[in-house]
Amino acid sequence: MYEKDGEKYFIVDGHIHFWDASKENIANKYGEGFIRCFYDYHANLSPEEYVWTLDEYRKYSEERLMTDLFEDGYVDKAIFQPTYLTDFYVNGFNTTEDDAVLAEKHPDRFVLNGAFDPRDGEEGLDYLRELHSKYNLKGVKLYTAEWKGDSRGYKLSDDMVQPYFELCAELGIQNIHVHKGPTIWPLNRDAFDVADVDHVASNWTNLRFIVEHVGLPRLEDFCWIGTQEPNVYGGLAVALPFIHTRPRYFAKVIGELCYWLGEDRILFGSDYALWHPKWLIEQFVDFQIPEDMQGEYGELTPDMKRKILGINAARLYGIEVPAEVTVEEEADLGVVASDPRLTDLVGA
Repeated sequence: MYEKDGEKYFIVDGHIHFWDASKENIANKYGEGFIRCFYDYHANLSPEEYVWTLDEYRKYSEERLMTDLFEDGYVDKAIFQPTYLTDFYVNGFNTTEDDAVLAEKHPDRFVLNGAFDPRDGEEGLDYLRELHSKYNLKGVKLYTAEWKGDSRGYKLSDDMVQPYFELCAELGIQNIHVHKGPTIWPLNRDAFDVADVDHVASNWTNLRFIVEHVGLPRLEDFCWIGTQEPNVYGGLAVALPFIHTRPRYFAKVIGELCYWLGEDRILFGSDYALWHPKWLIEQFVDFQIPEDMQGEYGELTPDMKRKILGINAARLYGIEVPAEVTVEEEADLGVVASDPRLTDLVGA
């Protein structure tokens, strides 16, 4: 938990990884290029004192992760978001099974999400059933631009994806996290387009679609979708580090999100080990929208920051929030319970 100026913040880091981009695990030039592109984001958007060497960044230890998140980084709960990339890495980049090793050792600290790739067909459905049976999943992470053989991505609206959403609804896996943000080389930019979110959010009102990286660089498109689809949420991973390098740009991003979606549907995520949660949390709590922008966007209050930093994700995942961390007005899962579009989510 983080405390500043008498205000307490329960922290749920909604987006973390435990990846392996060691040279032994890299399958080809694409795996090497991917981690180097990842590293560029890390090095260019982090404060200097938080920049790792590339060798440190390739593969880090359990001890370092636990220290960075829970001892130094104020995090109370962290949610694993797997990214397989098995065409680029021999044993995958960051799989559910690898994350599960830590989640099972520290069940009080981690929420374990799974993943699926609709291009796996019936075999993939069986794999999702197996993951859920073993780990009791509450969420999955999708990577629509991931390469698979000759395929360089898919859309959420594709016919082959719908049986997976049907299975998620059947199993109670309601939280669908989707990478819809900046491209990492060599993945195709257009395969991360947000338009398909609109289609599936309307069709699957019993699921919640958490758009990771809030659609950047397509923020406006995402906001227009999010305002009309009440089961769409925004994950701040990748957007939040601009608080350090481009604070006015971040003010615009958070201002637009609060205007269109509202503070009940925005989730904090460090994207660790892309960035260290300590400085992100400290700077976000200290951050205020510049005065000359407040006429359009208003101010960020401690209650708004409390929701974004942890309460919103806790609601989605059934995580208990300490009694001393309260807000004046609380929403039901960040939506209006009487909204006829979300009857399948009410009371979930």
